[in-house]
Amino acid sequence: MEFDMVDKRFVDEVDVLADLDQRPNLLKLTPTEFESLIQNLFAKMGLDTKQTRASRDGGVDCVAFDPRPIFGGKVVIQAKRYRNTVDVSAVRDLFGTLQNEGASKGILVTTSGYGPASYDFASGKPLELIDGSNLLYLLAEHAEVKARIDPGEAV
Repeated sequence: MEFDMVDKRFVDEVDVLADLDQRPNLLKLTPTEFESLIQNLFAKMGLDTKQTRASRDGGVDCVAFDPRPIFGGKVVIQAKRYRNTVDVSAVRDLFGTLQNEGASKGILVTTSGYGPASYDFASGKPLELIDGSNLLYLLAEHAEVKARIDPGEAV
């Protein structure tokens, strides 16, 4: 299976991981830096990733292509650098975007967390919700970055 790697929304990759200090506070990153960080992370996890432009991106911050047969496909990723719980409307929006994009999976990544309504909506759908603690784990495991999320210190 071949994936169409041309999309006018894609922008040049920025390696945010290389410029992070030890124990960076993810809430101090700009929204664009946070989106780049997420794109960098999924690239480190072995996916072919492309970050989309900051506006008019159709609800997609990053597109990842998983080349594995059967399990792979196009993955749309939304990144939310939030202090408060992500509303279920963001999960619903991601599901609509997944369908519109013809993707096989949608991933919503946040620095905060999700409420029960979000998990209920995502249940049984090809959606993955990654909260702040899981994001920190993935950064440590795959990018060797021991980040933190400290709302009291954020700008």
